[in-house]
Amino acid sequence: MNEAEKVYRYLDTLEIEYKQYEHPPVMTIADIQNLDFEIEPMHCKNLFLRNAKGNQHYLALVHHDKKANTRGIAKKIGSTRLSFASDDRLKKHLGLEPGGVSVFGLINNTDGKVIVLVDKDLKKEEKLTFHPNVNTASTTISYEDFDKFLKQHKNPVRYIDME
Repeated sequence: MNEAEKVYRYLDTLEIEYKQYEHPPVMTIADIQNLDFEIEPMHCKNLFLRNAKGNQHYLALVHHDKKANTRGIAKKIGSTRLSFASDDRLKKHLGLEPGGVSVFGLINNTDGKVIVLVDKDLKKEEKLTFHPNVNTASTTISYEDFDKFLKQHKNPVRYIDME
């Protein structure tokens, strides 16, 4: 079973409705916007970050229209400098490969130590779209089901203003 199938099965067990899209590999929001077909709005930026010591990891979910300012995020959460975590750390903590970073990676984070940082503006969206842990597909769920998904995991979740 591949990563996307694992996500879809998990969503099915939670009775979360989703719409799936298959597409060529994409690495950025710009790549998604350049696809030959339209995916439902609000594809989120998903950033896997670490603090300066490398002893704390964060999954930041940012509105697609915003620039991800790691310095600003660090200040808002009271952290040391934040930087992008390595591919090895991504694999270790979320079980993901580069390009597939997604909130659905929490399925693989069984120790619950990755802190989820959610852009407060995402609460205003009716639907959100994420990769199903691979960058060759996208999955749209309702905000209500996104919240339901987050509550299924023991990962701390913080809602912050991301400017």
